[in-house]
Amino acid sequence: MKAITLCSSFLMIGIMAQAQKQATFTGKYPDTRKTDHADEYFGTKVSDPYRWLEDDRSEETKDWVVKQNKVTNEYIAQIPFRNAIKKRLTELWNYEKYSAPFKEGAYTYFYKNDGLQNQSVLYRQKGKETPEVFLDPNSFSSDGTSSLQGIDFTKDGSLAAYQISEGGSDWRKVIVIDAKTKQKVGDTLFDVKFSGTSWLHNDGFYYSSYDKPKGSQLSEKTQIHKLYYHKLGTPQSSDQLIFGGEATPRRYIGGGVTEDGRFLVITAANATYGNELYIQDLSKKNAPIVPVVTGFDNEQNVAYSENGKLYIETNQDAPNRKLVVVDAATPTKEHWKTVIPEAKFPLSISTCGRKFFAQYIEDAVSKVYQYSLDGKKEHAIALPGLGTAGGFGGKMEERETYYTYTSYVYPSTIFRYDINTGKSEIYKVAGVKFDPKLYESKQLFYTSKDGEKIPMIITYKKGMKLNGKNPVMLYGYGGFNISLTPSFSVSNLVFIESGGIYAVANLRGGGEYGDKWHNGGIKMKKQNVFNDFIAAGEYLIKEQYTSKDYLAISGGSNGGLLVGACETQRPDLFRVCFPAVGVLDMLRYNKFTAGAGWSYDYGTAEDSKEMFDYLYKYSPVHNTKQQCYPATMVTTGDHDDRVVPAHSFKFAASLQAAQNCANPVLISIETKAGHGAGKPTDMVISEQADKWSFLFWNMGLSYK
Repeated sequence: MKAITLCSSFLMIGIMAQAQKQATFTGKYPDTRKTDHADEYFGTKVSDPYRWLEDDRSEETKDWVVKQNKVTNEYIAQIPFRNAIKKRLTELWNYEKYSAPFKEGAYTYFYKNDGLQNQSVLYRQKGKETPEVFLDPNSFSSDGTSSLQGIDFTKDGSLAAYQISEGGSDWRKVIVIDAKTKQKVGDTLFDVKFSGTSWLHNDGFYYSSYDKPKGSQLSEKTQIHKLYYHKLGTPQSSDQLIFGGEATPRRYIGGGVTEDGRFLVITAANATYGNELYIQDLSKKNAPIVPVVTGFDNEQNVAYSENGKLYIETNQDAPNRKLVVVDAATPTKEHWKTVIPEAKFPLSISTCGRKFFAQYIEDAVSKVYQYSLDGKKEHAIALPGLGTAGGFGGKMEERETYYTYTSYVYPSTIFRYDINTGKSEIYKVAGVKFDPKLYESKQLFYTSKDGEKIPMIITYKKGMKLNGKNPVMLYGYGGFNISLTPSFSVSNLVFIESGGIYAVANLRGGGEYGDKWHNGGIKMKKQNVFNDFIAAGEYLIKEQYTSKDYLAISGGSNGGLLVGACETQRPDLFRVCFPAVGVLDMLRYNKFTAGAGWSYDYGTAEDSKEMFDYLYKYSPVHNTKQQCYPATMVTTGDHDDRVVPAHSFKFAASLQAAQNCANPVLISIETKAGHGAGKPTDMVISEQADKWSFLFWNMGLSYK
């Protein structure tokens, strides 16, 4: 791939100069009413003065949101270079973006965004004919806040079911269309949540959902998931319950038909880790649902099915996962035979062309190998460097597949891969105006509090000096077995082209080194995650990459908890903090939506006195006290029905009441936005402009 060169005028943009002094907050926070509400846990009374902010339907809460946003918007508006940052972000964002293509019936489908479209458009192409628009999500709403959140086709490609999210909510509606005419077929399904749509022939499809809450749709607890079958041409009210409900209550249930059409595969779980596995032989009328694995001690899923055999990816007796095969007639564990054994690094499997693609994460970067169905290694896929590869999926009859590759200094690029030869070729190059030769990305290993070695990748403009004056954005997550692997970000480019260092720490609690790494940061070991993140900041300061006056931290969702906990534990270490859509009230997170399913990672305050004491000790909402906190911008969305905004509301109120210095503590509540998925481009650009402006301004830096 040839480097994309920049004109000289681009190189002059984004140089930072030190301002006279760091910004201070001279405004007045909105009054937030305090009550004397308290709860008792194992004999300990816990005050919860902002409990009323949990009521997302009350006029008082809505008024509080308006007033907080007014203060935040007025503060951001005073930053003289905010518009310049937004202009630069818009320039960088304005290039064509493509997804990897996929084949359905006679067509090849792909997503494309012309540059600044709020939502990417789904196109299709037959052979070498001119591509046509198949589905344009920009038509779903006038302001771009409704988004396409998945589409599934019948095996012959003649019908498609697609999901729409409105305002970022996890509640979806499902619309079926005739793929040839693009016309709607049958009724729209409503109130579908945490679900795909999996077709059974062309007659109907499986999907999952909860009963609609009687109270708040955004915050009320959702406990019992149900798998249904919807037959085309019949009302949703007559859909058949397949699994779940009161008979087999589970919090998360998924159902899908194997590509060969032979089996319905059902996964059932009560938490975000550990699942049961069931199958039903669809070739036999009224066949029973047969358990393959019961209990929630391990994870497994069916990766492929052929000739009555099931290929199962599992971590049973293999913390880094392995692939096994079993005859579906006798599918239980004692009959499993290993196809791809466990390796040193975590494994995930995809399939295409009757081949397995084993994707490994080796020290947080991708390695990919092709295997035959009998477990013979056939090819090692040559990747451009140390980055992240994703894709390698397709139908069993295909002879080529596509994948994307990216790193912190390599814009997302699509490759076509020949399954027979094992050779890759570039299919689509990103058009972003970026010259990778000007930047460097390298991996470091630092030592956490207990001696554990933690990997971290830092990215910066070449020529950086180790003088302790470089602004750093330190990002982390550390939970739910999720791995942070390298990816290119236009938003981060604004920061690093201006002399900033973008650092990503691969903390315990994530999945970078398999189950051991994940379990090293859960429940009574959760403090390890915060210690790892704090140690990353201390390392960057010690090695003169930065100093505490130029160190910012950021994270979202579980990463928002990370930032909130580290900010309340070590307010002296950071200059700026960005907790986004965070889980911040650790005593009550399990009371809302599907939050109880996070208990594998967190534990709950009701589990035991020991668990309560542990959560209470680090819960950000409960650990603010009168002192000087870093400049903080809490962010959330008013339609976030995954991590309800009350977490952020209560934390911001607590932090504002505790702040005893001039550093600002602000909250930005985006309206018609959820946990993050499906946000329109203009909203994302504005949010990122606010973020970088807030960072530069509070580090005493200017943007030119």
